Amino acid sequence: MTNRKVALVTGSGKKRVGNHVAAALAARGYALVIHYRTSATEAAETAEQFTRAHGVPVQTIRADIANEAEVKAMVTETLAQFGRLDVLVNCAAIWDRKRLEDVTADDVRRHFDINTLGTFLTCQHAGLAMAAQPDGGCIVNIGDWADARPYRDYAAYFPSKAAIPGLTRTFAVELGTRNPNVRVNAVLPGPVMLPPDMSDEERAEVVDATLVKREGSPEHIVKAVLHFIDNDFISGACLPVDGGRSVYAAGH
Repeated sequence: MTNRKVALVTGSGKKRVGNHVAAALAARGYALVIHYRTSATEAAETAEQFTRAHGVPVQTIRADIANEAEVKAMVTETLAQFGRLDVLVNCAAIWDRKRLEDVTADDVRRHFDINTLGTFLTCQHAGLAMAAQPDGGCIVNIGDWADARPYRDYAAYFPSKAAIPGLTRTFAVELGTRNPNVRVNAVLPGPVMLPPDMSDEERAEVVDATLVKREGSPEHIVKAVLHFIDNDFISGACLPVDGGRSVYAAGH
């Protein structure tokens, strides 16, 4: 049990956006649950680092978020360890690059299982736990700006992320009507931590397609997540953090 606020950040074991979100919450004094599926070593290193740097309790939990029983067990273990759950940030995701001609039904299922079903299940079970708490809680999902203007070679990925705004609004209503202190919002990142297989030419094109003419950083996403946590009069909102890319038709 703890008197600290408690945050569960999915996909925070690896050194990607979720890890940066977890670091910011640790700096604020949150007790943390670091979720991972395969990166056990990195998750353990992250937990040790946060405890040492910020003096906060950190638990690592392995779960396949597409598996309902494992998601339930993750939430149950969090509550057993800390006695509460105040914040859920859904950062776990996959995004595989593949030509449309090569995409299989299994590719599509895998993206929907992790990106869509996984987000649904964590929102459902963590959200209902929050709804049972007098103080409620806050959920922030991570979507993608490009569900509005998808580009080539990610045909299995984009539909799975396009569901996140609708899912976010659904859970804002479902949970908020059970407990008005539960809020659900989403951040829709733009070009942040671009895939390592992108060529320099492709990166330059991505940057040029933004209005701010630069690549974003994980800190831009972190600031948006913290804003949703801090502002208790926002629920059901989806915020693009994309340097204006979603509104800019480059070359026209």
